[in-house]
Order: sequence, then structure tokens, then C-alpha cells
Amino acid sequence: MIPPSPGGTPSLATTAGSTRLAGLDVLRGFALLGIVVVNSTYFASAFHGSGVADPAVATAADRAVSALTTLLFETKFYLFFSFLFGYSFALQRLSAERRGARLAPAFLRRLAALFVIGAAHAVLLFTGDILTTYALLGLVLLAAGNLRARTAATAACILLALTAAAYAGLGALQAAYGPPSTLDARAATAQARHAADLLADGPAQVIAAHLQELPDTAALLLLFQAPSALVMFLFGLAAARHGLLTRPVSAGTLRRIQLIGFPVGLAGAALYAQATTHWSGTPGETYALAIDVLTAPALTAAYAATLLRLHRGRHGHRITSVLAPAGRMALSNYLTQSAVLAVVFTGYGFAAIGRLAPAAVLTLTLALYALQLWASAHWMRTHAYGPLEWGLRAVTHLALPRWRTAPRARGTGPHRRGA
Repeated sequence: MIPPSPGGTPSLATTAGSTRLAGLDVLRGFALLGIVVVNSTYFASAFHGSGVADPAVATAADRAVSALTTLLFETKFYLFFSFLFGYSFALQRLSAERRGARLAPAFLRRLAALFVIGAAHAVLLFTGDILTTYALLGLVLLAAGNLRARTAATAACILLALTAAAYAGLGALQAAYGPPSTLDARAATAQARHAADLLADGPAQVIAAHLQELPDTAALLLLFQAPSALVMFLFGLAAARHGLLTRPVSAGTLRRIQLIGFPVGLAGAALYAQATTHWSGTPGETYALAIDVLTAPALTAAYAATLLRLHRGRHGHRITSVLAPAGRMALSNYLTQSAVLAVVFTGYGFAAIGRLAPAAVLTLTLALYALQLWASAHWMRTHAYGPLEWGLRAVTHLALPRWRTAPRARGTGPHRRGA
């Protein structure tokens, strides 16, 4: 257990004998919803992200579901996990310092394990894996771990501005030297249909399709997701250094985040949705990406502020009991989501890729998420960690963690964990 902070306020809460913050687990549990909603669109259709119209989006209802998914979810929820990754790293560093232990060896083992898990995930289940990106960026985080809160936040803002400026510059180059549209719709359609055929075939063809997609997906992750993820790593590091979430954030501060974050974030998201739907391959799409880079963190922050307000309200106990268990085993849930979606949409199982309308995909996704919330609560009543979290912790510390939780005292319940 980490001792109280120098000011006398306990810096962390205790859950089943380990140091945890309930707010972090609630945020992780909520972020899993956004991740599965977005990832399901890529499992369900090889046309998603291709820049050409998806034949499965045929009705007004289909278009509305697709637009809302892009508006409210895309590019927002991996930022949640990126922020929490940076925040958790700072807590691990603080814990190691107070125990007089070296963080680097254990953290490097953790990153290596994440990379291996992520590589297997990308090849076998979903090329859009984020774990390998986190593992590589974690090296930067390890090197920057001593930064003060103000320095880390300043570096994050500078990197955010540079990333947006790079996109804006690329858009200007497209406008000055490129054709009005650089998208070959016929070629993109043929490529999407070929990918769908492979993914609907047997397991060997599914893996072959993933291997074909990996170079393009890796480039996308490197150019778009990685800089924004690193920005949120640094914001998370700064937040932990500043003590955010270890002591209550005022209701006024959370309201201000909502009042700024929702208008700014939704405006940028609306432009992004318009661009990806109607301006594919044009300079306008690249300009919209530049704006989305700047505004997506604002919408993510507004979501987080809303959830924290609800968490601290009169229904906070219920929200914690529902979301926190899933957040405590977020890695296991993340990979389970991909496994289930792969069985539904690829040749591993039902090969339903391209056959379900967006509304049906969303319904299936919400049912999967609800099932995960139930299963996570059931699992965490009797286990100290999720299955993959247990294995990752064993590799990190080179010791077998306990598998089962200690029996709870009479009068306690799952809602007391991390409270």
C-alpha cells in the first residue's frame, strides 16, 4: 500500500489489498464501451475507413447510426486509455520510489509482454491493435517519467499543436500540388471487397488478410494514433503528478470542463464526420483531421468530467459497482471483445462481415458490452485480477500473484472496493 501523501491526505485507495483508484477503474470500464463500438465497425465491414461508400449502409437509419458512431466515438476513446496509461505509470513510479525499488526493469518487462500480446492480437484477431503502440510509446514515457507536472503538460500541448500543424501542412501540400481528389474509388472498392472475401474465408485466410493489412494499419497508427496517444500519456503523467483523482475535483471545475469540452469537441467531431464521409482523399479531409486532433481531447475530457460527476453523485455507488469491475480487468475485456467479434464477423466463426446493417452491429456490440459488465462483476467478486492482468502482473514482477481474493468481512460488498 502506498502511504499517505506528505500533506496527510491519502493519495490512493485500497482495493482487496492492492492500491487502486476507483475513479480510474470507472473510467476504464466506460472507455471499453467506446472501444468496442468503434472496433466493431471495422470487424463488420471492410469498407469502413476505406473512403468509399459501404454497401451495407443503405437506409437513412443506417446512415444515422454510422454518423453518430463517428461523431461520438471515433478518435475519442483510445484517448481515454492513453491518459489512464500515463496516469497509471506515474502511480507505479511513485510506488517504486516509496518502496526503494527500481521501476525500469519491471516496467520494461511489462512493455515487452504488452508488445507480444498486441502483436498476436494484430495478426490473429484485429490489425487495429493499440497495445503494440502503447508498448513502444511506453519507452518514451519511461524516459520522461521524471518530468514535473507543468513540464509534462507543456510538452503535451506542444506535441498536440505540432501534430495538428503537420496535418494542416499536409492538407496545404495536397491543395497546392495534388489533384482535387487522391482517392481512386474503383480501386478502393475492389480492395475492400477482396479483403472481405479473405476475412470471410477460413482461419488461414483471415490471418493472411491481417498480414496484408498490417503495413497500412501500422502506418495509420504511427501517423495518427501514436502522436495523440503520446499526448495523452503526458497529460496523464501530469495529472498524476498534480494529484488529480487522488483528491476530489471540485464540481465547478468539472462543470467548466463540460461547458468547454462538449461544444469544442462536438464541433470538431462533426467536421471530422463530415470529412470522412464526404471529403475522402481531399485536402478538406486532411484539414478536418488536423482540427480533430486538437478537439478530440476536449470531448474525451468532457466525457470523463461527466462520468466523474455521476460517480460522485447519489448514484455513484451503483455506477462504481457496474463499471469498476470491468475497468479492473480492462485488458482481458479488450481482447475478449476482439475474440467475440472475430467469431461473429470472420472465418473463425459465422463470417458475417458485410452482412449486418449498422444498427444490428451496434445492438450486438451493446449486448456484448453489457455481458462483459456482468461477467466482470461476477469474476472480480472472487478473483484478485482478470486472467490476462494476472499473467501480465506475473511477468512484470517475476512472481505469481494471488489468484483468488481474500474472503470479505461481514457487512462489506463489492461496492466498497476502492471507495
